[in-house]
Amino acid sequence: MCGLFGVYGHPEAANITYLGLHALQHRGQESAGIVCSDGQRLYAHKTMGLVQAGFSSADLAALPGQLAIGHVRYSTAGQSHLRNAQPFAVDYQLGSLALAHNGNLTNHEDLRAQLEQRGSIFQTGADTEAIVHLIAISDKPTLIGRIADALRQVEGAYSLLLMDEQSIVAVRDPHGFRPLCLGVFPDGAYVVASEPVAFDLIGAELLRDIEPGEMVVIDAQGLRSSRPFDSAPRRMCLFEYVYFARPDSTLGGASVYEVRRRCGARLWDEHPIDGATREDTIVVPVPDSGVPASIGLAQHAGLPFEMGLIRSHYVGRTFIEPAQSIRHFGVKLKLNPNRGVLEGKRVLVVDDSIVRGTTSRKLIGMLRGGGAREVHVRIASPPVAWPCFYGIDTPTRSELIASSHTIDEIRRYLAADSVGYLSLDGLTDAVYGIEGRDRELPRDSYCHACFSGEYPVPVRPPHPRQLRLVNA
Repeated sequence: MCGLFGVYGHPEAANITYLGLHALQHRGQESAGIVCSDGQRLYAHKTMGLVQAGFSSADLAALPGQLAIGHVRYSTAGQSHLRNAQPFAVDYQLGSLALAHNGNLTNHEDLRAQLEQRGSIFQTGADTEAIVHLIAISDKPTLIGRIADALRQVEGAYSLLLMDEQSIVAVRDPHGFRPLCLGVFPDGAYVVASEPVAFDLIGAELLRDIEPGEMVVIDAQGLRSSRPFDSAPRRMCLFEYVYFARPDSTLGGASVYEVRRRCGARLWDEHPIDGATREDTIVVPVPDSGVPASIGLAQHAGLPFEMGLIRSHYVGRTFIEPAQSIRHFGVKLKLNPNRGVLEGKRVLVVDDSIVRGTTSRKLIGMLRGGGAREVHVRIASPPVAWPCFYGIDTPTRSELIASSHTIDEIRRYLAADSVGYLSLDGLTDAVYGIEGRDRELPRDSYCHACFSGEYPVPVRPPHPRQLRLVNA
């Protein structure tokens, strides 16, 4: 997770970055930060919590200049603390530098040990800080050279925004695990963001995705691109389409909404309900991430789509809350059964995924308590059975219900009448089959390690200290 936003050449760079981060708030709710430059020095403001609550008019007025980068944070381990909020801003040999990161470095522990042996002193638990130290100790004469030199030493997932007093640099790892895209204002100012929905809010136009392994530099000379790393197979995260991205985003040329809708239609083909009729069976989404798949399933099956669960829009996304106690309480705080719709019906409830299973179990209890006669669960992704080491909050297999339970055991745990997951082929077809996609992209150009256990980048044995890390 995490959301990145940057702008170059706009007279209200900080305000534009604030709006861009607001559009990316779904990617991280724990902290937010903006660093900007007036061409001479860097200015920073970071805060815990949501963007809107953490930036006042006075805070933004104190952030001058025409270039800025921002970050909304979601941690994959450890505690939330302001010192781990990004972007990081430091002074080093060549001047000042700020860095914001979306992803997770799989060789962070080795890098940290090597850097500490050389005398580096770490101020945070974030893996991102290792990149800062590698840039600082590089012997390359330019910032661009130092960035490339540093990133050749790291492994794992990273989409990065970096800036000094006069330039912005956007980089995506050679596999392209996490998204990053480039846009432009009508007046020529450039913007970079994790998702193109950030451009819609500010009136910028999407130019293209930043490609895996590409480094884009934006400065007074304009925009230039290079590919300083060894090539690697493209492996964008499939879970971005399932849950992370906003449905109105386009990632890798594919509409997220259309992918999710197609997943729902395929779900019905793979897991129909015998004897379902329009009179006694309804399709109910788990708001909000289950809505597009529910629409696709209902349309394809010819069944009524009903809002059987009503969401409070004053509660954030429970999955990305850091504390398990908050996650449990948040289910009831966030959703309530719509009894007038559910009473006496066979309910086909559609969600994007099941991770731990605790949330789904409570939801099914709500539906039954709301009068549902039967509850059939359909999940618009394959079973999440393996941890992600590239930036998702699933650090151990023991937390994943699908890693140790059969489908029928999961059904019994959830107290559902049936459970059906979308196949990996079904999900891949939904992403790859969008009209207008680049047909030269191979079908295996996505990371599905959380579903299959096939990791594109080798995962090193966990280090004891890794339990307390706070990653990007």
